[in-house]
Amino acid sequence: MDKALVAQGVANRLFATEKAVDTAMAEAASLMTSLIDARSELQLSAVVGDETTMKVAQAIATLAQARQAIVAAHSDLADLKLRVGIRTKLIGVTDKPVQSFLETDLRRVS
Repeated sequence: MDKALVAQGVANRLFATEKAVDTAMAEAASLMTSLIDARSELQLSAVVGDETTMKVAQAIATLAQARQAIVAAHSDLADLKLRVGIRTKLIGVTDKPVQSFLETDLRRVS
């Protein structure tokens, strides 16, 4: 059993979960925008759909709590990785900035 391979499997699921929560938050926010736009376009009173709007807002808040929890779990897993003796960097999402790219950009700015 290669510890790094097992940890990479967990890391892959963690990264997928982080992305899924972010996607769900974005979709819920888009739904909220659609509700507001539809009410405005139909020239309906602000009280129309008020309960529904509140439920969507609560869903967004709940997703934000889920995101906070998964980010905390990410931190815990990073610590655990070191405690079990895994020193290699686990490959995650590709949309994170590459360190050398950031250093190049910073040199251009200064």
